[in-house]
Amino acid sequence: MANRPIYIPSSDPNQFVRTQSISFEWIKGMAFSQKQKCVDSLHKVAAESLGFKKILEVSSKSRNQLGVKLSAFNLMIENKEKNLKFSVECAFQSGKIFENGGPFPEILKLNSREAKKYFRDKAYLGQIIGFKSNNYKWSNYPTTMFYDWLYINALSRQKKLYDELMSYEVFTDIEFNPQYSKNCQAYSVALFVALNKRNLLDKAISSQESFQNIIASKEINNAHEDQSKQPQLL
Repeated sequence: MANRPIYIPSSDPNQFVRTQSISFEWIKGMAFSQKQKCVDSLHKVAAESLGFKKILEVSSKSRNQLGVKLSAFNLMIENKEKNLKFSVECAFQSGKIFENGGPFPEILKLNSREAKKYFRDKAYLGQIIGFKSNNYKWSNYPTTMFYDWLYINALSRQKKLYDELMSYEVFTDIEFNPQYSKNCQAYSVALFVALNKRNLLDKAISSQESFQNIIASKEINNAHEDQSKQPQLL
């Protein structure tokens, strides 16, 4: 058995996203097909126990091409000024600021897998103390604020994708384990849907300050935040 969070755009006025942990049968094995069976198992429990009918896996393991396209490895950002096109994953990794270095704009020229592995042999950099993108600095509290900002901005420019996903009730990411990771693309998608349904999306992405103020106005319920922390500009 395993436990994974599912993310539900919330109708509660005090929060944007409701997170619920689901216990389900984990299918052992590293093969792609085994991971998809795990997704099926998770979705079956969510559907049978909670009554959800429209559940989308947001990852490269999704059986739905929409979910694959929404993976942070595949969702692209275009910077026309720098003549660059890069994934959300690359943008996130490049924006990291450590105690002893950062940010790392050279990561924008890598592919998503290379970007993900970039810091594996760089323990000397120390702890992450914040992020920077397009001359804007971000605190690392709440931990997922910068990642959510990047993801939601990228998705907002892909109307064909987000028009389709608005009909889904729940979002999952089989690879995400809150015991080991903090940022989750499925949570970001659920937050996007919640903002869009409340007609807050355009205002939220209009500026860094607006995004922070809107997100901070609600309870953060993504299963990996210290609720006492409030977002601050670096």
